[in-house]
Amino acid sequence: MGSVDDVIAKIKKDGIEFVYLQFTDMLGAVKTVTITADKVEEALEKGVWFDGSSIEGFARIHESDLFLKPDPDTYAIIPWEGDWKDRIRGHEASQFPMNAEERERWHTPSEASQFPMNADKIKGRTARFICDVFGPDGKPFEGDPRHILRRAIEMADRMGYVYNVGPEPEFFIFKRTDGEISPPTHDKAGYFDFSTDLGTDIRKEIVLALEAMGISVEASHHEVAWGQHEIDFKYDNALRTADNVITFKFAVKEIARRHGLYATFMPKPVFGINGSGMHVHQSLFDIKAGKNAFFDENDKYNLSKIAYSFIAGQMEHIKAMSAILSPLVNSYKRLVPGYEAACYISWAHINRSALIRIPRYSKGREESTRCELRCPDPACNPYLAFAVMLRAGLDGIKKGVVPPEPVEENLFDFDDTKLKKLHIDVLPHSLWQALKEMKNDPLMKDALGGYLYERYINAKTDEWDSFRTSVTDWEKKRYFEML
Repeated sequence: MGSVDDVIAKIKKDGIEFVYLQFTDMLGAVKTVTITADKVEEALEKGVWFDGSSIEGFARIHESDLFLKPDPDTYAIIPWEGDWKDRIRGHEASQFPMNAEERERWHTPSEASQFPMNADKIKGRTARFICDVFGPDGKPFEGDPRHILRRAIEMADRMGYVYNVGPEPEFFIFKRTDGEISPPTHDKAGYFDFSTDLGTDIRKEIVLALEAMGISVEASHHEVAWGQHEIDFKYDNALRTADNVITFKFAVKEIARRHGLYATFMPKPVFGINGSGMHVHQSLFDIKAGKNAFFDENDKYNLSKIAYSFIAGQMEHIKAMSAILSPLVNSYKRLVPGYEAACYISWAHINRSALIRIPRYSKGREESTRCELRCPDPACNPYLAFAVMLRAGLDGIKKGVVPPEPVEENLFDFDDTKLKKLHIDVLPHSLWQALKEMKNDPLMKDALGGYLYERYINAKTDEWDSFRTSVTDWEKKRYFEML
């Protein structure tokens, strides 16, 4: 974006009136401080103070003063706020797949009657910055997830690599009935369906909004389950991609809301159908050699020794990483055989039931050589997820470890005897098991830093205890009358 003066000039040119300063808490929830455009210069130069004591995983009440520094490179106009007519690339309204009533919903975040002013007075054009969090001493705040990913990236840089990722987040869209979320999904379409996919126009709007915010989208389509969708990002460095995931989730939920629907990234919202994952394609770029460090044309799978060690490192630490990659009690209801979620610790070339898959190599596309980690879900904090994934892979490279032989058979058809014979382990079955694995792996504490590590363990232990002691509808239905 350039200097502070360049950013200010851009804001004036874009007619921005309000600016969101965004960051995430430990669990990945987006937090926002809103300032007027005339305060941006001061925010860029000096930061904006806020009370961190009420943010999950942030400061305690007696050490709560923190400040936000906007990252100029993350400047983007919020395309669905303010004047809709020029919100995306200056297109005219006729180019959008919306009727007049739908366009009006883009105009007004809520019914105008709820505000003590008319609709015209609440249409200020709005932009956003993603921020880094700092302490009173001016040093990066140890509990800031973005800082934790930056540290991992710096380690990769010292080893001569750039870490690139391309996530494939899935989500569900549900109906709202009388203001309540209704279990039926908004359509009954299936994988890649079109004619019965009621979310087509919504996905188009999401893609247009993301493109307007500087995010390049590879593809979008309907997923396997009713009401389930996927939008895939173009490969980019890990920090920018993590920023994009946060922006994506923010956009999806808001655009669905403006259609009277509800979007959720809950991993397993409906029993008996596929849950939502976030497969992540990964590679390392060798800075000195100027090429993809994962590619070797002489290898059977076109993988380099670096790639094999990276894969082995992730397999070695995957159980401990699960508490970050699959962070909810609900996540482990997705990680079961039969619903395409990878739960067996193995790797393969074409086998989609494996934990890590190597997409097929195409001649002339050597730079696309990558490995795909298939267990993360979209509920994770992407900054922490990419940080531990990178650190695990780098650990494998440092140690020079190699993975076991790939397994190309459908792992979901294996019984316990065959899994044991092939030494194929499984991911944790619950958040509690994942937390135990996390506590037993020193790399996780080193990757997250002691400050956030302890708070994350405590928060997730509380979540497990709350779930463990709850009496569910399933228990009532099963036991009430029989006992």
